[in-house]
This record gives sequence, C-alpha cells and structure tokens, in this order.
Amino acid sequence: MSERKKIIIKVPHRITGFFEILDTKNGIKLENPEKIGSRGAGFTLSAMGTTKIISERIGKKNRDPSSCEIYINGSQVNKEAETTYYIFDYLKSFLPKPYFIKIVHNFDLPVGCGYGASGSGALGTIYGLNHLFGLKLSDFECGRIAHIAEVINKTGLGTVCGQLSAGLGIVAAPGYPCKYEYIKFPKNIHVICTSFGEISTKEFLSNQSLHAIVNEPGREALRKLKIDPDIKNFMRLSWNFVKETKILEILHLFKIRDLLEDLNKKQIIGASLNQLGKSIFAICKKKRVDEIKEILESYQTVNKIYCLKIEEKGLRIL
Repeated sequence: MSERKKIIIKVPHRITGFFEILDTKNGIKLENPEKIGSRGAGFTLSAMGTTKIISERIGKKNRDPSSCEIYINGSQVNKEAETTYYIFDYLKSFLPKPYFIKIVHNFDLPVGCGYGASGSGALGTIYGLNHLFGLKLSDFECGRIAHIAEVINKTGLGTVCGQLSAGLGIVAAPGYPCKYEYIKFPKNIHVICTSFGEISTKEFLSNQSLHAIVNEPGREALRKLKIDPDIKNFMRLSWNFVKETKILEILHLFKIRDLLEDLNKKQIIGASLNQLGKSIFAICKKKRVDEIKEILESYQTVNKIYCLKIEEKGLRIL
C-alpha cells in the first residue's frame, strides 16, 4: 500500500499601499537575502490563497530523489513557479525518504495583480511541507525561508511579513525577522477591489531606476503614517504615494488614474493602487459599497469586482 499524506494551508491575500525598497547599505548592494526587504504599510484580506500538498512515497527500491509537480489555479507550472519550487528544492534533502509531491495552489484573487499570491504560496509551501513531513522547523524558520525565497526570485520583499502578522499595519524594518506595527481600524468597513491586468514584480524589482522613483515618497509616507497611524491617513498617504511617484503615468495606466481620481472624490475612506499591480482598492463603509461597485463597473474592469474585509487572522493549517 502506498504511503500517501495530505495537508492544506490557507494564507490571506495582502495589499500594500506604499513601500520603500532597501537592498543596499552605504551605497553597497546587500548580498544576504535576509537583510533585503522593504518598509511600508498594507493589510491582509478575507480572500485566501489555499495550498494543498499531497505526498506519496516512492517505491523502496527507487533511489531517485524526491520530485514534485506544482499547479496554480489548475494549470501545471512546475519550475515556472520559481518561489514555490525554490522552497521544495531547498527542503527535499531534509525529507526522510524519497517522495513524489504535488503542490496545488488556488488563489481567490488574480495572480500577478498585486494581491500577494506569491507570498501566500511561499508560506503555504514551507508550512505545508514542514507539517506534512514533521521537519520540526520553527515558525521563525518557516517565515525566514519563505522571505528568502521571495527575495531571491524577486517575487516580493515584505509581503510574507505582512501575511504572517495579518491585519492592517506597518512593516517597520526591511528583511527578516519581521518588525510589524499594528494599526487599529473600524470593523464596519469594506474593501472593494478589482484588476485591469498583471504587472511583473520581477521586472519591477530588477529595475534600479524604478527603485529611485518609489523610495523617497515611500520613506516619507512611512514617516507620516508613524506620526498618525490611522486608516484614513494610510489611505491618504497611499494615494499621495501613487501621485508623487507618477507610477500610473510611467506605466501608462491612464484609465486607472481616472478611476482613482473619481473614487477619491466620493465620501469614502479612500482609494489607491495595489503595490505592485494593475489593480485598485477602495475602502468604505457598507452604505457606500453599491455606489463604488457601480463606478468600477463603468470602467469595464478585466477581472471580477470583489467585496472583502480586512482579515485579522493570518496563516491557518487545516
């Protein structure tokens, strides 16, 4: 009889409002991925990334190493899922016996659109493999490996820290371990979000000229949010960050610019751009939800319109 095991991990999606990239020290490029990261602010969502891992023991006489297949939303991607594969490849030598492993990611929100899918998948993979095989890695070590995988593969810089901590808050220091400062928020608010397509996080993080554009506005936004840590201030600073960086103009996202300008004229807490993605989010009270959805529908978005909440619970093992 085959030795077959299964585990499911859920990790909330996350939106970042603004950020500053920190990958140098005294003008010298940092080499240690643990020290590389970002500072900024954002929040986790009630929408989830679900990672299911199924393992099956390879025959006792088979001396081949463990292997895996990786799926994202039903499509087989294997090594193309670079962050997930990096974690599997790192851990396979720690597995007690050779296994065939199937890693299946399913995301409630669009991938590549600024909802932290890669961070969710990274955490789901490391925690799933750790629990499935009894590797006895601490929570600290699991988070560290997920962060390193994101940095090395240029799929994220601080998302993992925000997803582990959950809620609305500030990633106050770059790299790992995380330094997270929570911001209180009213429970009767809704997050309305939608997307107009994908942005390659890897291409953005590889472009040093874009680093220079976001860093000063991101640093200043963080300074002001620490003085007044409030959700209204967070939204105001997130929108100011978008305007000051001129990211919408640089990426020729004029339709999104017009939409955000329209939304910010309404009686809502605020609206801004997901970092990084061709996606927008608006935060409002329940009585404004239908009005905001009608505005989004008028702009003919590519993806569905989602009505969500800020999630206060982080990773969960089923």
